Amino acid sequence: MTPVLVFGLALLIALLTQWRQWSARRRAELGRETAPGAFDPEAYGLVRSAELDPGRAGPPMRLLRRKELEALTDSCLAGGWRAAAAYMTAAGRDWDERWARLDLLTRVAAERDEWLTRWRASGVEGAAAATVQARLLLRRAWEARGTGRAAEVPPDRRTAFRALLSAAREIAQQAAELDPDDPGPWVVLVTAARGAPLSRRRFRALWGEVTARAPQHAAGHGQALRYLGAEWHGSDRRMLRFAERAVRTAPDGSPLPGLYLQALYQLEQRHGPAGLPWARRRRALLPKVAEALAALPPTDDRLPSLRHLLAHFALLSGRPELALEQFRLIGPWCGAHPWTSMRDPVRGFDRARALAVSLTARTPGRSPGEPAGRVGGRSA
Repeated sequence: MTPVLVFGLALLIALLTQWRQWSARRRAELGRETAPGAFDPEAYGLVRSAELDPGRAGPPMRLLRRKELEALTDSCLAGGWRAAAAYMTAAGRDWDERWARLDLLTRVAAERDEWLTRWRASGVEGAAAATVQARLLLRRAWEARGTGRAAEVPPDRRTAFRALLSAAREIAQQAAELDPDDPGPWVVLVTAARGAPLSRRRFRALWGEVTARAPQHAAGHGQALRYLGAEWHGSDRRMLRFAERAVRTAPDGSPLPGLYLQALYQLEQRHGPAGLPWARRRRALLPKVAEALAALPPTDDRLPSLRHLLAHFALLSGRPELALEQFRLIGPWCGAHPWTSMRDPVRGFDRARALAVSLTARTPGRSPGEPAGRVGGRSA
């Protein structure tokens, strides 16, 4: 071994030793700063640690709304269908709202569906009734299949899955004929495509049916995102490109930029943090996602879970001030991913808040006690 090589190896070992020592000191320092009780949440506009609640992602539903939905559910389970039809009629042509209502009715039908059979027979709100039945069959298809990989599904389950999937597609087509303007049946068909992969040309045509009727349909985009992911019939790159396009092109007031958070979540679930796109790329897009979420109504049911994801990925991406602002908006609720995947969600959530405070304090010109949109006492 030559003297130059020996010297080079010695230098490399010395550098690695220094890096490990620095890394150990840094971890210990951050551990002290982010340990429970090491910071005062109220000093930074955060809820006290003792008030954290892991039972919910966000605030509970308003009492009046909860009672209305309970009455609707009770009516359906008792065999009535008129309340369900009126519930759908009241949504008008707000396609996102109609889909949310269809989602509730599908969950009710999963418990007991005699009322759904009577509703379909009545012909009232026929497309909605058929879409609920198609979604119910799709739900039962996935339950029959199970969660394993395709090669792991037993033959009898695979046969039941295919039969239910075919029935769901057939009824979704009937729903589409009953109301040609409704994107809901086409979203069901996009969802069903995960179980019966299509060529790129056929999927683009199917997706075009959704966007022709509702270009910003949130649930439709969510289902397309899943189809395009590597877990199903696409790739990480295709899924991420689809989500990034949503951030760039969504109009004001649209929840679609939240797709980017869902894409990051899927990548993290499959590959860990190392599977996420470059931090610089994330830092450029996450503030735009935050702006989109800020424009949503505070009562939007999707908002709490998206805020949790935004806080998490902002921290991972070197945007602690953005994470801190989300933690202020979230309040005491920590019953959402990623905290619920931890052994102690409250502790994990509290440490993340403390880390956001600590790192924001290290950002030049930024005080952790200020709102995230202000730097040095002036608007950023």
